[in-house]
Amino acid sequence: MVIDEPATAVALAAGLNLTVDVVESLLADLQREYNGYTVNAPDADAASTTGSSAAPRGFELRKIAGGWRIYSRAEFADIVGGFVLEGQTARLTQAALETLAVIAYRQPVSRARVSAIRGVNVDSVVRTLTQRGLIEDSGHDPESGAILYRTTSYFLERMGIGSVAELPQLSPHLPGLEGIDEFYDAGRM
Repeated sequence: MVIDEPATAVALAAGLNLTVDVVESLLADLQREYNGYTVNAPDADAASTTGSSAAPRGFELRKIAGGWRIYSRAEFADIVGGFVLEGQTARLTQAALETLAVIAYRQPVSRARVSAIRGVNVDSVVRTLTQRGLIEDSGHDPESGAILYRTTSYFLERMGIGSVAELPQLSPHLPGLEGIDEFYDAGRM
């Protein structure tokens, strides 16, 4: 619950000083327990008298993206969401969304290049996106020495995609080339 990404069985085994097989078995047991499969059929009568319940918990353990992570159950999403979002009104501005889109599609890209594409200074927007963990430094441009930016795994998680290759293609939303001559002729007037 306290790490930023799914925990692999190997990492958990190393942290707990157990074998990977033991950790995988324990994770499978926890997953079954959290899903309400804690009572074996022969023990069902004894469990009902002791107050034990086979009801699923409000959270679940899922194996995703090569690791394990605890999630709240889907049927409780509205309740949990209410607590998480209560008092939280910080949404991305239009400028931040545009800047994030440029970085996502052009990464790795320098701040100057993003400014040139957007036609405005993006310094404060890039700082905001970095603070929110949506973009990160990905090295320096070998020619100019400028810092290059890319999206983070948190960005991918928030978008619900596995990689930037899964971003929607922009070409279907761009105008066709059939009217390009009229565009250039209008610019000469």
